[in-house]
Amino acid sequence: MNYIPAENRTYKIFVDFDGTISRQDIGENMFLRFGDPAEANRIIERWIKNEISSTESWKLLCATVKNFDVTEFELFLDEIEIDEGFVEFEKFCVKNKINIYILSDGLDYYITRFLSKFGLNHLTVYSNQLKFGEKNKLIPSFPYSDEECTKCANCKRNHIISNSSDEDFTIYIGDGYSDTCPAQYVDFIFAKNSLLKYCEKERISYYPFGNFKEVRFRIEEMLKKRRLRKRHQAQLKRREVYLQG
Repeated sequence: MNYIPAENRTYKIFVDFDGTISRQDIGENMFLRFGDPAEANRIIERWIKNEISSTESWKLLCATVKNFDVTEFELFLDEIEIDEGFVEFEKFCVKNKINIYILSDGLDYYITRFLSKFGLNHLTVYSNQLKFGEKNKLIPSFPYSDEECTKCANCKRNHIISNSSDEDFTIYIGDGYSDTCPAQYVDFIFAKNSLLKYCEKERISYYPFGNFKEVRFRIEEMLKKRRLRKRHQAQLKRREVYLQG
C-alpha cells in the first residue's frame, strides 16, 4: 500500500447529532415530552427491532403530538446541553482545514435551533425536515431517504460517499442505532453506547470516547503519524456502492 505523507492527507469528519453533539437525544425526548410517552416508546422499540422503517417511525411519532407548543419547546431545548468539548473541537477542525459534516436522522427544526445557540449554524447539516400544518401539526419529510435503507430516513451512508473520495481519510463519530450503517464505510470510528456495542459484536475496529475532548486528542495524534492505514473493509464496502452506481 502507498502511504500518503502527513502533510498531503485530507480528512473528512462525519458526526451524528442526537446524543453525540447534544448530550441527550433531543428527537426521542421531544416526543416523550410533547407526544404520548407510552406510544412513543413503543414506536421507537419497533424501529430498533426493524419492524418499521425510520421514515414510518418519524411519521408515527409526529402523529402522537397534538397542538405543539413552540414556546414550551424552546424552553425544553434550553435544558439540553452540548458536549463539553464540541465547540473547541470544531475550532480545531477549522484550524487544521478538516471538513465536518453533521449527519442526523433527526429533524432540522431542533437541530438548527440548537446549533445556533452555540454559534455553530454555519456547519453543514444533512437531516430530515419538519414543517407545520394546521394547529401546529408536525409534518416530517425525508429529502435524503434511500429505498434500500430502513435504519435511517436520512441515508447517512450516501452522504459519506458523496462528500468524500477514496483519497480522503474518513472519520465517523456516533453513538446510536442509526450510526451502525454509515460507520461501516469510513476508515476510523469513534463510538459509544449502541454504536460501540455494534462495533464490538461485528469486530469492527473503533476508538471508544466519552466526549469530544477525547476525540480531539486522538485525531491530533492521528495527524502527526508518519504512516496511517485506511480500513480495508471500509474500502471494500465503498467499492460495492460504486459498482451499484
